[in-house]
Amino acid sequence: QNMNIQVEDIRIRAILATYRKRVPVTEGYVEVKDEGTWKQICDRHWTMKNSRVVCGMFGFPSERKYNTNVYKMFASRRKQHYWAYSMECSGNEAHISSCKLGNHLTGPGKNSSCDNGMPAVVSCVPGRAFAPSSHSGFRKAFRQEQPLVRLKGGANTGEGRVEVLKNGEWGTVCDDNWNLVSASVVCRELGFGSAKEAITGARLGQGMGPIHLNEIDCTGFEKSVTDCKFNTESQGCNHEEDAAVRCNVPAMGFQNQLRLSGGRNPYEGRVEVLAERNGTLRWGTVCSHNWGTVEAMVVCRQLGLGFASHAFQETWYWHGDVSADDVVMSGVKCSGTEMSLSHCRHDGAHVSCPRGGGRFGAGVSCSETAPDLVLNAELVEQTAYLEDRPMFLLQCALEENCLASSAHNTSLTSGYRRLLRFSSQIHNNGQSDFRPKNGRHAWVWHDCHRHYHSMEVFTHYDLLNLNGTKVAEGHKASFCLEDTECEADVQKQYECANFGEQGITVGCWDVYRHDIDCQWIDITDVPPGDYLFQVVINPNYEVAESDYSNNVMKCRSRYDGQRIWMYNCHIG
Repeated sequence: QNMNIQVEDIRIRAILATYRKRVPVTEGYVEVKDEGTWKQICDRHWTMKNSRVVCGMFGFPSERKYNTNVYKMFASRRKQHYWAYSMECSGNEAHISSCKLGNHLTGPGKNSSCDNGMPAVVSCVPGRAFAPSSHSGFRKAFRQEQPLVRLKGGANTGEGRVEVLKNGEWGTVCDDNWNLVSASVVCRELGFGSAKEAITGARLGQGMGPIHLNEIDCTGFEKSVTDCKFNTESQGCNHEEDAAVRCNVPAMGFQNQLRLSGGRNPYEGRVEVLAERNGTLRWGTVCSHNWGTVEAMVVCRQLGLGFASHAFQETWYWHGDVSADDVVMSGVKCSGTEMSLSHCRHDGAHVSCPRGGGRFGAGVSCSETAPDLVLNAELVEQTAYLEDRPMFLLQCALEENCLASSAHNTSLTSGYRRLLRFSSQIHNNGQSDFRPKNGRHAWVWHDCHRHYHSMEVFTHYDLLNLNGTKVAEGHKASFCLEDTECEADVQKQYECANFGEQGITVGCWDVYRHDIDCQWIDITDVPPGDYLFQVVINPNYEVAESDYSNNVMKCRSRYDGQRIWMYNCHIG
């Protein structure tokens, strides 16, 4: 028979002093809660496969050997309370409740004993070292040279759409036959535990590009999901069937070091941090100087509240805990991948915050979903061309700073500018609509385009030399955001005409065609040569997205003075 053990009914209890200090615990007795009492499991029928399953549940990729003599000595000194059952796992289960339950060790109704045995012990490989600091007891055990698998679009660590690297190109996995066994191979490969959930139907957002794997069939013991059996034919699969996972990750306790205070709901508020000051732990605020969306993302992730929707530099409208008004953290600068705000760069004990905390403390609002914008790289490659445009047709563009500064010295009657034109098609592949940060009152009328722009800096267009230095001034393009086209079953919601609502709906895309004003880079002053062409969407992170790593598109380009070739356009 199978058992029905909930996650909270099983634990690893550290016995040795060295493991008691560690968070999370990686070695100790396996204990089961039985009618309110924690009991040990007899090791007489315990196997390494059982250990593998327990480690996986607690977020660790695998089991390892431990010093049995120390535990024998310890067990001989203490009276143990044994659980009445043994268990038998095959090793690829995602949870111990899927293992078979053995018979009573003694007759029913009697106190269970463990003749000549001792309590079962597990020792787990720490795996993904989230906090390689001295107090964590963790080591960087997973240093893959070039990962073959990654997770994208997930709000929390250890979750996301599964993407696989094949022939130098990232692609997705079709969800046909996708199950916990295959999902667990992905999780363990990335240094997490077993899978908590195998997610189907692109519930964590759709990917772009090829679908590399279909009908995956894993035994559960593969080193990589690419070692499993699969079908390379993905006919009948589309990105609406992209597979995703939610992995078991170690309980690091990070969410206890931070809180949101004063908000109207649990998803918003002033950020308050637990910090040590003069030997005592106390709550305080975070300096809001340079506080932005990337820092807010780390806070929301640390609290398990999903993505950031907004970062606030003033929080006077949220009455936080007055005793926590003092600033205890300043100079915070995150990359966005951190597990905890304390892992970001900050000033440490030397707090410096001219405006002070209180009403100017940093704040956030979080959301379970977020948009995700991706530029269609193929279309850029297909539509790029040069145009020599007479200066008298560029008056509007000149006023809107869409030309290089030398254009001001170009004759209006006989001069021209050489423009590298291209179309941009920007998809929203996320889980919620992309909406501009500014309300209507702050939108700006643009004469060239004859409509309001809701984002003054929506994209950067640049031409760089191969060292990465700008050779054409490029420009910061402002946009009116609308649904130009959508997938078959999606309704358009946003349009620019008549001062309409602006945004990009999930499953829709906004097209700025190559033949409209400012959809170019002015390369009049650029000499012939090899270059990098680059487009960056939402470059200032003004609007929160689930994934910023796919906001950059780069192409190689060769310019011979007359023609331009654009090739190898790719995202990231």
